[in-house]
Amino acid sequence: MATVEDTRSEVRAEARYVRTAPRKAQLVAEQIRGRTVPEARTILAFMTRDAARDVERVLSSAVANAEQNHGLDGDELYVAHAVVGAGPTLKRWRARARGRVARIKKRTCHITISLALPEGGVIPEPIAQPVPVAEPAPAPEAEEPEEASKPKPAPRKKAEEAEEEPPKTTRKRTTKPKAEAADEKPKPKRKTTPKKKEADS
Repeated sequence: MATVEDTRSEVRAEARYVRTAPRKAQLVAEQIRGRTVPEARTILAFMTRDAARDVERVLSSAVANAEQNHGLDGDELYVAHAVVGAGPTLKRWRARARGRVARIKKRTCHITISLALPEGGVIPEPIAQPVPVAEPAPAPEAEEPEEASKPKPAPRKKAEEAEEEPPKTTRKRTTKPKAEAADEKPKPKRKTTPKKKEADS
Protein backbone atom coordinates (compact mmCIF):
# COMPACT_ATOMS: atom_id res chain seq x y z
CA MET A 1 0.00 0.00 0.00
CA ALA A 2 1.57 3.28 -1.09
CA THR A 3 1.14 6.23 1.23
CA VAL A 4 1.43 9.88 0.18
CA GLU A 5 1.30 12.93 2.44
CA ASP A 6 0.05 16.37 1.31
CA THR A 7 1.69 19.04 3.46
CA ARG A 8 -0.74 21.89 2.57
CA SER A 9 -4.24 21.21 3.87
CA GLU A 10 -4.77 17.47 3.64
CA VAL A 11 -3.10 14.22 4.60
CA ARG A 12 -3.86 11.30 2.36
CA ALA A 13 -3.21 7.61 1.83
CA GLU A 14 -3.65 5.54 -1.30
CA ALA A 15 -3.98 1.83 -1.98
CA ARG A 16 -3.33 0.74 -5.53
CA TYR A 17 -4.33 -2.41 -7.41
CA VAL A 18 -6.88 -3.53 -4.82
CA ARG A 19 -8.65 -6.71 -5.95
CA THR A 20 -12.14 -5.23 -5.70
CA ALA A 21 -14.47 -3.91 -8.39
CA PRO A 22 -14.42 -0.09 -8.47
CA ARG A 23 -18.21 0.12 -8.35
CA LYS A 24 -18.39 -1.95 -5.16
CA ALA A 25 -15.67 0.08 -3.43
CA GLN A 26 -17.26 3.36 -4.57
CA LEU A 27 -20.50 2.49 -2.78
CA VAL A 28 -18.55 2.13 0.47
CA ALA A 29 -16.48 5.29 -0.02
CA GLU A 30 -19.64 7.38 -0.49
CA GLN A 31 -20.83 6.41 2.99
CA ILE A 32 -17.81 7.89 4.81
CA ARG A 33 -17.18 11.00 2.69
CA GLY A 34 -17.51 14.13 4.86
CA ARG A 35 -17.68 12.15 8.14
CA THR A 36 -15.33 12.46 11.10
CA VAL A 37 -12.74 9.73 11.57
CA PRO A 38 -14.46 8.08 14.60
CA GLU A 39 -17.80 8.11 12.79
CA ALA A 40 -16.29 6.71 9.59
CA ARG A 41 -14.61 3.90 11.52
CA THR A 42 -17.92 2.97 13.15
CA ILE A 43 -19.73 2.90 9.79
CA LEU A 44 -17.07 0.70 8.21
CA ALA A 45 -16.97 -1.68 11.21
CA PHE A 46 -20.69 -2.50 10.88
CA MET A 47 -20.90 -2.49 7.07
CA THR A 48 -21.46 -5.93 5.54
CA ARG A 49 -19.75 -5.26 2.20
CA ASP A 50 -16.37 -6.91 1.65
CA ALA A 51 -14.94 -3.69 0.18
CA ALA A 52 -15.40 -2.03 3.60
CA ARG A 53 -12.34 -3.92 4.89
CA ASP A 54 -10.15 -2.47 2.12
CA VAL A 55 -11.46 1.08 2.65
CA GLU A 56 -10.93 0.74 6.40
CA ARG A 57 -7.28 -0.18 5.89
CA VAL A 58 -6.71 2.93 3.74
CA LEU A 59 -8.45 5.11 6.34
CA SER A 60 -6.24 3.70 9.11
CA SER A 61 -3.15 4.38 6.98
CA ALA A 62 -4.18 8.01 6.44
CA VAL A 63 -4.75 8.51 10.18
CA ALA A 64 -1.36 6.97 10.94
CA ASN A 65 0.30 9.34 8.45
CA ALA A 66 -1.30 12.35 10.15
CA GLU A 67 -0.29 11.23 13.63
CA GLN A 68 3.22 10.06 12.84
CA ASN A 69 4.36 12.64 10.31
CA HIS A 70 2.46 15.78 11.37
CA GLY A 71 1.77 15.22 15.08
CA LEU A 72 -2.03 15.53 14.71
CA ASP A 73 -4.78 13.80 16.66
CA GLY A 74 -6.60 11.37 14.40
CA ASP A 75 -9.97 11.82 16.12
CA GLU A 76 -10.02 15.55 15.27
CA LEU A 77 -9.80 14.97 11.52
CA TYR A 78 -12.57 14.32 9.01
CA VAL A 79 -12.68 12.56 5.62
CA ALA A 80 -12.35 15.34 3.06
CA HIS A 81 -12.12 13.13 -0.03
CA ALA A 82 -12.78 9.44 -0.62
CA VAL A 83 -12.18 8.55 -4.26
CA VAL A 84 -12.10 5.16 -5.99
CA GLY A 85 -10.54 4.89 -9.44
CA ALA A 86 -10.53 1.97 -11.85
CA GLY A 87 -7.39 -0.11 -12.17
CA PRO A 88 -6.33 -2.68 -14.76
CA THR A 89 -8.65 -5.58 -15.44
CA LEU A 90 -7.36 -9.14 -15.32
CA LYS A 91 -8.70 -11.35 -18.12
CA ARG A 92 -9.57 -14.94 -17.24
CA TRP A 93 -11.79 -17.60 -18.84
CA ARG A 94 -13.93 -20.57 -17.92
CA ALA A 95 -15.18 -23.53 -19.92
CA ARG A 96 -18.77 -23.56 -21.16
CA ALA A 97 -20.96 -25.97 -23.10
CA ARG A 98 -20.07 -27.29 -26.57
CA GLY A 99 -16.38 -26.49 -26.16
CA ARG A 100 -16.91 -22.75 -25.90
CA VAL A 101 -15.18 -20.28 -23.55
CA ALA A 102 -16.71 -17.55 -21.40
CA ARG A 103 -14.75 -14.45 -20.39
CA ILE A 104 -14.16 -13.56 -16.74
CA LYS A 105 -13.12 -9.99 -15.87
CA LYS A 106 -11.38 -9.56 -12.51
CA ARG A 107 -11.40 -5.83 -11.91
CA THR A 108 -9.04 -3.84 -9.68
CA CYS A 109 -9.26 -0.33 -8.24
CA HIS A 110 -7.22 2.43 -6.59
CA ILE A 111 -8.61 3.79 -3.31
CA THR A 112 -7.56 7.28 -2.13
CA ILE A 113 -8.67 8.88 1.16
CA SER A 114 -7.74 12.43 2.22
CA LEU A 115 -8.10 13.75 5.78
CA ALA A 116 -8.30 17.43 6.76
CA LEU A 117 -8.77 19.58 9.85
CA PRO A 118 -12.25 21.09 10.39
CA GLU A 119 -12.87 24.72 9.43
CA GLY A 120 -10.03 24.71 6.90
CA GLY A 121 -7.20 24.26 9.41
CA VAL A 122 -3.67 24.19 8.04
CA ILE A 123 -1.71 20.97 8.34
CA PRO A 124 1.63 21.62 10.08
CA GLU A 125 4.90 20.85 8.37
CA PRO A 126 6.16 17.26 8.60
CA ILE A 127 8.10 16.43 11.74
CA ALA A 128 11.79 15.98 11.09
CA GLN A 129 12.52 12.32 11.57
CA PRO A 130 15.84 11.46 13.27
CA VAL A 131 18.41 10.16 10.85
CA PRO A 132 19.51 6.66 11.83
CA VAL A 133 23.19 6.55 12.73
CA ALA A 134 25.05 3.47 11.64
CA GLU A 135 26.93 1.76 14.44
CA PRO A 136 30.66 1.40 13.89
CA ALA A 137 31.61 -2.02 12.66
CA PRO A 138 33.52 -4.12 15.20
CA ALA A 139 37.24 -4.31 14.61
CA PRO A 140 38.27 -7.59 13.00
CA GLU A 141 40.14 -9.91 15.30
CA ALA A 142 43.83 -10.28 14.63
CA GLU A 143 44.31 -13.47 12.70
CA GLU A 144 47.01 -15.79 13.98
CA PRO A 145 49.77 -16.72 11.55
CA GLU A 146 49.10 -19.91 9.65
CA GLU A 147 52.25 -21.60 10.92
CA ALA A 148 51.21 -21.28 14.55
CA SER A 149 47.64 -22.48 13.95
CA LYS A 150 48.61 -25.66 12.08
CA PRO A 151 49.52 -28.64 14.33
CA LYS A 152 52.98 -30.04 13.91
CA PRO A 153 53.15 -33.50 12.28
CA ALA A 154 54.39 -36.42 14.38
CA PRO A 155 58.07 -37.34 13.79
CA ARG A 156 58.65 -40.33 11.54
CA LYS A 157 60.19 -43.46 13.05
CA LYS A 158 63.52 -44.56 11.83
CA ALA A 159 63.89 -47.79 9.89
CA GLU A 160 65.93 -49.42 12.70
CA GLU A 161 63.25 -48.79 15.32
CA ALA A 162 60.62 -50.21 13.02
CA GLU A 163 62.58 -53.48 12.63
CA GLU A 164 62.96 -53.95 16.41
CA GLU A 165 59.26 -53.75 17.05
CA PRO A 166 57.57 -57.17 17.02
CA PRO A 167 55.22 -57.72 14.14
CA LYS A 168 51.58 -57.26 14.89
CA THR A 169 49.76 -60.54 15.43
CA THR A 170 46.51 -61.16 13.72
CA ARG A 171 43.74 -63.16 15.28
CA LYS A 172 43.63 -66.74 14.03
CA ARG A 173 40.69 -69.04 14.05
CA THR A 174 40.63 -71.25 17.09
CA THR A 175 40.54 -74.97 16.37
CA LYS A 176 39.73 -77.77 18.74
CA PRO A 177 42.68 -79.52 20.36
CA LYS A 178 43.71 -82.86 18.92
CA ALA A 179 42.75 -84.78 22.10
CA GLU A 180 39.16 -83.61 21.83
CA ALA A 181 39.14 -84.37 18.14
CA ALA A 182 40.27 -87.99 18.87
CA ASP A 183 37.48 -88.56 21.44
CA GLU A 184 34.82 -87.67 18.99
CA LYS A 185 33.39 -90.64 17.12
CA PRO A 186 33.45 -90.42 13.38
CA LYS A 187 30.08 -89.99 11.85
CA PRO A 188 28.83 -93.13 10.04
CA LYS A 189 28.79 -92.88 6.33
CA ARG A 190 25.52 -93.02 4.56
CA LYS A 191 24.90 -96.28 2.82
CA THR A 192 23.80 -95.96 -0.69
CA THR A 193 22.08 -98.78 -2.48
CA PRO A 194 22.92 -99.21 -6.13
CA LYS A 195 20.02 -98.92 -8.47
CA LYS A 196 18.71 -102.21 -9.74
CA LYS A 197 19.06 -102.71 -13.39
CA GLU A 198 15.81 -103.38 -15.04
CA ALA A 199 15.68 -106.87 -16.53
CA ASP A 200 15.31 -107.02 -20.21
CA SER A 201 11.93 -108.33 -21.06
